[in-house]
Amino acid sequence: MKLVYKGKTKDVFELENGNYLLKFKDDCTGKDGVFDPGENSIGLTIEGVGDVNLRMSDYYFNKFNEAGIRTHFVKVNFEETTMEVKPAKVFGNGLEVICRNRAVGSFIRRYGEYISSGTILPSYVETTFKNDELGDPLVTKDGLVVLGIMTEKQYDNLKEMTQQITKIIADDLKEKGLVLYDIKLEFGYDKDGNVMLIDEISSGNMRVYKDDKYIDPMKLNKVFFA
Repeated sequence: MKLVYKGKTKDVFELENGNYLLKFKDDCTGKDGVFDPGENSIGLTIEGVGDVNLRMSDYYFNKFNEAGIRTHFVKVNFEETTMEVKPAKVFGNGLEVICRNRAVGSFIRRYGEYISSGTILPSYVETTFKNDELGDPLVTKDGLVVLGIMTEKQYDNLKEMTQQITKIIADDLKEKGLVLYDIKLEFGYDKDGNVMLIDEISSGNMRVYKDDKYIDPMKLNKVFFA
């Protein structure tokens, strides 16, 4: 295997068959020893968190593939804490896609004068560039097209897939008595330009509530796998 990227929470290796291997770590983003998925630097190490994130990814990627949603997922190896994935290119230098079922977080900070916190949203989709220095700026569909990041068709596919994925996760969590407020996803595209879901699905990338109370990602892991 050839190491091609050393990330904060995962390392990426190139395999001989043309696929890639994601090695999940126990390192977590945070500050002053406190876990915070919104931080951009490693703040602590939590034993077993890599394994939990891999298991949740495996659980949901299999659901997405069964639903006919294109993803980069191939298979996992729990003993090695790795996930084999298909090759994919990222949009631009990296794009994050957020789907919001409730108005909370940065959505309220931006638009709080027009909407109350917790208001139900119609699976509202927004995109941001992955850029720590610029604070992950928002970008519209028109902006993505004008900048040559993606085509209108790719954006429309991305939005539809985002809402399908979010519904699958929200419905699944609802069966556990949990409410998904929002989730952050990442997409890329294959050699033919087809949009696909990439990266991972973990508790640190979603905001979940129970009885109107926010559940910390570490606690969510315990509830999810109880």
